[in-house]
Amino acid sequence: MICKISSAVKETSEQDLRRFPRFLMPLILLGIAVMMLIVVGCRDPEGNRLYALHLAKAPTAADWERALPHPIIVRGGRVHKIDVFPDIDKDTVHTSTPSCHHGGAIPRPLTVDVRAFYTDSDLYLRLRWRDLTRDDAMQQWRFDGSRWTSNGLKEDGFGLMWQPPTDQRPFSCTLACHIEDFGVAGATFHATNKMKLEKAGRWLDLWNWKADRTGRLGFADDRWLDLKGMHGDLPGDLMRPNSRLASGQTGTVDLFGDKDAPVYDDQGRIIGKEFRPAGSLAPGWMVERPIGHRADVRATASWKNDHWTVILRRPLVTGDPHDVEFSPALTDGIAFGLSVMDNTLDEHYASRGSERLILLPPSAAEAGNPE
Repeated sequence: MICKISSAVKETSEQDLRRFPRFLMPLILLGIAVMMLIVVGCRDPEGNRLYALHLAKAPTAADWERALPHPIIVRGGRVHKIDVFPDIDKDTVHTSTPSCHHGGAIPRPLTVDVRAFYTDSDLYLRLRWRDLTRDDAMQQWRFDGSRWTSNGLKEDGFGLMWQPPTDQRPFSCTLACHIEDFGVAGATFHATNKMKLEKAGRWLDLWNWKADRTGRLGFADDRWLDLKGMHGDLPGDLMRPNSRLASGQTGTVDLFGDKDAPVYDDQGRIIGKEFRPAGSLAPGWMVERPIGHRADVRATASWKNDHWTVILRRPLVTGDPHDVEFSPALTDGIAFGLSVMDNTLDEHYASRGSERLILLPPSAAEAGNPE
């Protein structure tokens, strides 16, 4: 039946397209382009494709609203402030998790609305998902008039892993399991987020957006992953705890605990004995603005009506050896996976299958766009 549709699609003319309101044109053209990709091989459409339409300039808010949505279902995380079967111990939850992350598969799956555009120079992605709590003040300090106290919270966020197109082996999130930090022996339970690949000779491009630590400076941390773990595109730590005990510590100390205090205030000034009013704040973590290829992925974010909306922008080609290159010439697209964090660093949701981003050729947008 799909084969019979192909002739009808091909007969769509400029005169036919003129009958539609101009503001609907991008969505109509995207639909036609996707249909053409389907009918060429006379095969059923695949649901794991995210299509990016070419634009002459950066997408506007109206463009995003008209873009074709691609829902990605992520599973297995832990919802902030919802008590999930408190009588089940964490070790049991951890060992029963079938997906490649810490946390049980008990909470209901989360759907992330992902949309994409690209220009001659940049890729744009928009991710939107429901989150009832805005967690973007990780371990933030608050002064009560006599002492500082950390809120003890983590942060929201997500990670995107991209497989280089030269690697044609099957791809899924399970390639990047937390292998070395798996421990389930009672008090020794640990989950320290040490991701790495299972085999040598492979690498993945990794983008991490953190609602507090990268969000406040408008970027997603551009890193890569291999058998040895995670590496920054530009080596070095961008983030360090704003903690007096963290400086020169030897052995185990209770960072952010009752005996700790911040070094810097929310203006980046060293905290001394000067007067500070009750309610003064200080960040839990100090973050350096990235430079070089560590700063390739820019991000803008907002939390409104119980939803996060994050827009990423990255050059199609960066020149970094561990960055994937995006091009409409890659007709099969780029394979990727998605994880989402809800006030956590490790018990995250994750996609189980392989998604693919496909950049539709500019001709798909230019055809039927009469002036």
